[in-house]
Amino acid sequence: MQVTRKRGLHAGGAARKRDQSAWRGLPFVLPYLPFLILFGILPAIYALSLAFTTSKGKFIGLKNFTTTANDYRFGPAFEHVFLYTSVWLIALIVFVVGLALMLHSRASKATSTFRFLYYIPGALAGAASVLVWLFMLDPAVSPARFLLEHVFGSTLFVQAIAPGHLPFIFAMIAFWTGAGGWIVVLYGALNTIPPDLEEAARIDGAGAWTIALRLKLPMIRKWIAYMGILSFATGTQLFVEPQLVNQASLGFVPDTWSANQLAYQLAFRYGKFNEAAAVSVDLLLIGLIAAVLIVTRTGLFRKED
Repeated sequence: MQVTRKRGLHAGGAARKRDQSAWRGLPFVLPYLPFLILFGILPAIYALSLAFTTSKGKFIGLKNFTTTANDYRFGPAFEHVFLYTSVWLIALIVFVVGLALMLHSRASKATSTFRFLYYIPGALAGAASVLVWLFMLDPAVSPARFLLEHVFGSTLFVQAIAPGHLPFIFAMIAFWTGAGGWIVVLYGALNTIPPDLEEAARIDGAGAWTIALRLKLPMIRKWIAYMGILSFATGTQLFVEPQLVNQASLGFVPDTWSANQLAYQLAFRYGKFNEAAAVSVDLLLIGLIAAVLIVTRTGLFRKED
């Protein structure tokens, strides 16, 4: 009886500690909530209201969605975005996780230098990074002219930015600007792994590859899933890169290359704000569905007992 009572008291104390630890994060979340509501939730509600109504506010159901889906530019725009996002996410997960594991396994004074070097491209804004790459992709002025001409067969700027190359070019730009920040994040996650676990694995005869794949990788799985959710959401919102390339190529690249560009053109060129809102809701739903799938498959928010 006493043992049972003690176990109950211990369980109740553990539950109270978990509740207290959950409330400790509230001060870090509260300052962000007004911005989330003002710039995230309210615009999404407004877009939803536009997507299901006419310009006069009359409810029309899914008509705006069917109209945009039948637009000849709709399918190619979403295909471009999905191809770009797939290439980018694969490169991001493979190389970022690999580099983070490599830095952590060979921790030294030089590690902080490498982390800083990896992060430098991320200091450039999206538009600035695109301008740098436009310079790099122009065979007339690029320092990589030899590679462009003899490896990729591009002697003119328009050949380098041919529509078939754009998903891979944009993925390369996104990786160059975003990988460094995620390497720093995953490196920080790896530092939370207790050193005793790695030491025990080495005593048991595990090598560097075994420790990385069977110990470290599973323990940062949630961080990798978090990176995947945010990166996928960012990828589906592609706008700045194709818009600048469209202007730099004098219209050679269409101004509806991505889904976000299509929504922009519908709203501000043709004045079809309700149809533009329908496209934005499509992108929102795709991001939410992908996030739910990742969260449920990886147990991102699963609490440890």
